[in-house]
Amino acid sequence: MEYNKKNIGLGALAVAGLLTAGMVLSTVYTVSQSQEGVIKRFGKYNRTEQAGLHFKLPFPIESKNKPEVTEIKRLEVGFRTIKQGPPATYDTHNEEANMLTGDENIVHSEFIVQYKIKNAKDYLFNVNDQKGTLRDAAEAAHRQVIGDNGIDEVLTTGKQEIQDKTKSKLQEIMDSYQSGIHIVAIQLQDVNPPEEVKAAFKDVASAKEDKSSIINVAKGYQNEVIPAARGEAEENIRAAQGDKAKRVNEAWGDVAKFNAILAEYRKAPSVTKTRLYIEAMEEVNPKLEYIIIDENQEGLLKFLDIDKNIGGGSK
Repeated sequence: MEYNKKNIGLGALAVAGLLTAGMVLSTVYTVSQSQEGVIKRFGKYNRTEQAGLHFKLPFPIESKNKPEVTEIKRLEVGFRTIKQGPPATYDTHNEEANMLTGDENIVHSEFIVQYKIKNAKDYLFNVNDQKGTLRDAAEAAHRQVIGDNGIDEVLTTGKQEIQDKTKSKLQEIMDSYQSGIHIVAIQLQDVNPPEEVKAAFKDVASAKEDKSSIINVAKGYQNEVIPAARGEAEENIRAAQGDKAKRVNEAWGDVAKFNAILAEYRKAPSVTKTRLYIEAMEEVNPKLEYIIIDENQEGLLKFLDIDKNIGGGSK
């Protein structure tokens, strides 16, 4: 009987020792550089500890939680990754991805939210379901941004702006919840028309590409023809200016010639008149032979062969 009592006493001491050791060990803990230590006392928030070695009261008086605050987390909206692969496989959630654009078209938009914890206390205590709340808020923010844009912007040129606006809107929502979450980025993954109308949208996109191609060809022709026309116009202008200068110079020459003849005519009007007459007749009939008759002379002297005596020669 005494032996059993002794064994029971030793066992109780061992259990007490183990409990004491466990309680002592539970008072010492470390927080890594990527973590924050959040201490609860009797289930309520008490304090936040930074990286290093720390002490707390033994459980169940105080308990600790060490969330990763530098890790960038990933949340998928509109789809879920089933297997990373390769090849990767996904599960589509149309109820999250199908959205209405500003011009009343339906678009299928899947995206990823990248986020991290910026305040561990708010993250752990202000929101019960952090991921679920973030997904609902992300979907709501994205629907609002998609609704402010037309189908063309959503499918083509407006993707970067949509990402930025969704990120900003989602951050506003999460800050209003005091969620302790920082939105790092929004990445659009698959933005397409719904399967039922995808073929029609491809035809529209093809038509737009054909339009752009035709416009580019026309611009190329324009860039080829206009410079050639301008060059031809410049050449014609220069030719006209040259012709103008030539005609003006010829006119001045004719004026000078006329003035010279006028001066001679004033000196000897009859001689000049006769000479001009002869020159005019030579111009009119260059192949004829001319003989001048002087009525004041008698005999053969009154006949003068102009070609032989003036030196014109036979024409």
